[in-house]
Amino acid sequence: MSLIQTTDNNRNCNYKISKELDLENLRKIASRCIKDLKSDNNTELLVFPDDLHKYGDEIGESEVFTLEGNTLVTGNIMGFIGINDTQLDIKSRFSDGGNDDYFLHYMRQKVLSINMFDIKHNTTDERIFDFLVYLFPYFLNRALSQGLFKKYRRESRNDANIRGPVDVNRHICLNVPFRGAVAYNARIHNYDNEVTQLVRHTIEYIKTKPLIAQILSRDSDTKLNVSQIVAATPSYCARERGKVVAQNLRPVRHPYYGEYSNLQKICLQILRHETIKFGNEKDKVYGILFDGAWLWEEYLYTFLHRTGFHHAENKKQKGGFKMFKNDSEDDKISKNSRRLYPDFYKDDYILDAKYKRLNGGVGREDLYQVVTYMHCKKASNGGFIYPSESKVEKVSYELAGYGGMVSIFGFNVQHGSSSFAEYVKAMAAEEEDLTKQRLLLR
Repeated sequence: MSLIQTTDNNRNCNYKISKELDLENLRKIASRCIKDLKSDNNTELLVFPDDLHKYGDEIGESEVFTLEGNTLVTGNIMGFIGINDTQLDIKSRFSDGGNDDYFLHYMRQKVLSINMFDIKHNTTDERIFDFLVYLFPYFLNRALSQGLFKKYRRESRNDANIRGPVDVNRHICLNVPFRGAVAYNARIHNYDNEVTQLVRHTIEYIKTKPLIAQILSRDSDTKLNVSQIVAATPSYCARERGKVVAQNLRPVRHPYYGEYSNLQKICLQILRHETIKFGNEKDKVYGILFDGAWLWEEYLYTFLHRTGFHHAENKKQKGGFKMFKNDSEDDKISKNSRRLYPDFYKDDYILDAKYKRLNGGVGREDLYQVVTYMHCKKASNGGFIYPSESKVEKVSYELAGYGGMVSIFGFNVQHGSSSFAEYVKAMAAEEEDLTKQRLLLR
C-alpha cells in the first residue's frame, strides 16, 4: 500500500508523484468531479456535505485533484481517497504540519458532533480507520431518527389469523381434517433484515476494539440506538458477517429512510477495512472527503450562533433577506435576485467566511458583495473571517457615503500544541476571544 500525503490548495508546492504505479492509479480519478465518482457505485466513498447540491458552491462539480504531468494539484477538498494500492491523504494547508492535522480533526469534531480523543497513531491508515469508527455514532443517530429500518418479508404461516392469500396445496397437507388453522402466505414488515443486521455486525465489531468501544456509550442517544439495533436483530450470528456484507453491496434507496444510505456506507467501510486496505477490489474508489469551504463555514456557525448570528442556506431557500422592498413575481428587475444569502448575519452585522488567506487583502467581488448585503440590511458592520497561522489583529475600514465599518478578522488556527487536548483548549479560547472581544459592534 502506497501512501501519498499533501495539503489542499497545493498549486504552489510543486508536489510530484515519483512512482509510476501511483500515477497509473491516480490518473483513473484525476480531474473527475465528485458527482461522477459517487455515481460510479463507489459505495465506500463518503463526501461531506452529503447533499452535493445543498450549497451554492456546487460541491458535486469539484475535482478532488488534477494531474499536470506527474505533478499533483489539489483544490479545496480535504480528507483521504484511495484506489487500488494507492492512498492520497489531503490535509489542511492551515495545519501546524506533521501527521496529525489537529485543525482538520477539530473542525470535523465540532461540525459532526463526534468525540475524538488524542490523535497519536503509527500510520495514517490507523488514523483513517479510527476516524471511520468515530463517525459511526453520528450516522447511527441520524438514521435512527427516522426509525428502525423495516422492509417487507414473505412468510409462510399456518394459523387462524389469515393475512394473505391461502396456499391451497400446503393447506391440504397440513390441515386435513380441518382443525381451525389455514395455511397462507403473508407479507409482513420486519425489523430483522440485512440492513439492521449490517449495523449490528458493525456494533459487535467495534465492541472488540477496547480503545474505541466507548463511543457506543458516549451519550444517551447513542446508547439507546445501539440497544434498539441489538433488540431488533435476534437472528444475529457472528459467522454470517461475510454474507451480510454481500447482501448490502447494493445501496439503500428508500424515500423514507434516506439517512440509512450513509450509515450503510460507513458500516461497510468499517467491516471491510482490511479488504479495502489491501486493494482486493480493482479500481474501486473509497475514502472520506470534505469540502474545505463548507467545513470552515459550518465550524464557524457552531459558536457564532450563540451570539445571535443566523446562517442562511441558499439552496434550501432558508434564511436570508429581501433585496427589494416591494418585489413581485412579475418584476423583471428583481425576480431572479429577490433574496440575499450572506454566510452569517444579524440585525447590524454581516459576516462572510473565507477559507483562504486574506493577508493580501479582500477580492473586489467579495468586497462588493458584503457591502451590498450591508446596504440592504441597513447593517453598519460587515466583515470577513479567515483562518490564519498566527494571532492577527482586526483590521477595519470605514465606508464612504452612508458609512459603515468593514473589518477583516484573522482567526488563529495554529497554536503549536503538543496534544489534541491542548489544541482543543487553545481553539476554545480563540472562539471566546472572537465572540466576546473582536466582534463587538463599533
